[in-house]
Amino acid sequence: MPERLLIAPTDLRTADPTIANDIYAGRFVFAGEVVDVAGFSVFEIEAPSRAWAERLHSFGWLRHLRASDLAVSRSNARALLDEWIRFQKSHDPIARDPDVMARRILSWLAQTPLVLEGCDHGFYRRFMRSLTKQVRHLRRVARDVRPGMPRLRVMMALAAAGLSLSDQPRLVRQASRWLDHELARQILPDGGHVGRNPGTVLEILVDLLPLRQAFTARGQQPSPALLGAIDRMMPMLRFFRHGDGSFAKFNGMGETQLGLLATVLAYDDARGAPGKNAPYAGYQRLDAGDTVMLVDTGPPPRPVLSLEAHAGCLSFEMSSGRQPLIVNCGVPGPGATALRRMARTTAAHSTVTLNDSSSCRFLKGTYLADKLGEAILSGPTRVDVSRQDNRSETVLIAAHDGYVARFGIRHERKLVLSAYGDRIDGVDSFTTPSGNTIARGGRDAFALRFHLHPAVEATRFDNGRGVFLALPDGSAWQFETPELEVLLEESIRLSDIRGSRRTDQIVVYGRALHQASVEWILHRVVEPGGRMRNHDDPGDDLPLGA
Repeated sequence: MPERLLIAPTDLRTADPTIANDIYAGRFVFAGEVVDVAGFSVFEIEAPSRAWAERLHSFGWLRHLRASDLAVSRSNARALLDEWIRFQKSHDPIARDPDVMARRILSWLAQTPLVLEGCDHGFYRRFMRSLTKQVRHLRRVARDVRPGMPRLRVMMALAAAGLSLSDQPRLVRQASRWLDHELARQILPDGGHVGRNPGTVLEILVDLLPLRQAFTARGQQPSPALLGAIDRMMPMLRFFRHGDGSFAKFNGMGETQLGLLATVLAYDDARGAPGKNAPYAGYQRLDAGDTVMLVDTGPPPRPVLSLEAHAGCLSFEMSSGRQPLIVNCGVPGPGATALRRMARTTAAHSTVTLNDSSSCRFLKGTYLADKLGEAILSGPTRVDVSRQDNRSETVLIAAHDGYVARFGIRHERKLVLSAYGDRIDGVDSFTTPSGNTIARGGRDAFALRFHLHPAVEATRFDNGRGVFLALPDGSAWQFETPELEVLLEESIRLSDIRGSRRTDQIVVYGRALHQASVEWILHRVVEPGGRMRNHDDPGDDLPLGA
């Protein structure tokens, strides 16, 4: 057993000292559920949900006790950790899940100043014995952990343990080699993650940046693979941001932890403008003036990495200034299985659905789904993308084949953002894979959806050809289409933190046989503060069909 701990890796995660009071009172709030232990050990009770148990046994909540900076918090932390060690043989199996174990090791290492300062020798020995036992177990199972973020987190935890514990040169070498291998497999050349969730990039950097510091603190040079992964990922934090600082909601992305994002961005030495194109991750960013558009232009990840991925190919989100306007529905909190399934469908995204179906097929309702998760079985295999940036506009054209096998229809979307960011021209087209028009007799009903942020007030035009969109900052936009009726229908904004909120969606229905393409525009008609646009304003355009 290692004799001592040499360093404590930095914990970059945001801490709330007021939560320490709840924990001291025996009130544990995780994953939206509250448990009052009322004199019992929290590690003896039956967990209300898997998500709650994962949070409990991961020990991320130790940082809140440390943030309170009180002696009672230190003793409370030691008592709870000692209880966990004492009851570990009767723990929920979730506590032994490798991903949960990796989180716990990282938390224990980072919070050693909290739990070990002023402790007695007996506690120190029990702590070190338990920590060493967990590290050894994780080392044995590391290569068999589920691919993706769980396996990468295990490798980061092992590397952090090797650097923090005394006399572990072999573990450091082995864990570093495994970590480099996983970073090469999971971090794409453009800095995106193979799972395609924008938030995963932030999640990895939160643990990888302290690991880089730990190598330096031990007088060792971090590997080129580790340094290169950080350098590639940091610009992606800016790539996925809207005007309000939040990440676009694609492929399982929930609410953005803005405080944590700001902390990680402070480590970005370059601080350059965000990139425009992430071809390996499968995203495009269009920005002009104060308008930002983020577009999903990639196929789904392979099944083993797709448990949180969505069927949102060619969907986009758009913000004007600090106000999100066009959005995807987002994701609900833990345990909301039905809502989570709905959130992954194409209809929950601002794009086209054909015949009320998704562009991907999900594994669900089977023994395999219960065992392995609801992976994506099939979806777009080819997404063609072309882009032109010039002084007057940015033109993005993308097409996917997610509906070809079932309906013989290829969806193409053209987006044109003006140089001033005050107008977006869109065309959604439907052709056969060879580029011909749709033949008779096929299933060709489409719905073109634009989900609106709850803060947007939408009013439908009397003629049914458009919608007036009022934003909280006093500005306003108009959505119009010249040939088809524009409807306003109910939608939902899902959140893993704030809960669900009602909102609206703009919907245009049609038949691809009769309407091979749908033209639409979205343009600003009132500036922030309520100033009306006039024809002398740069970039001003008449409404479509005026």
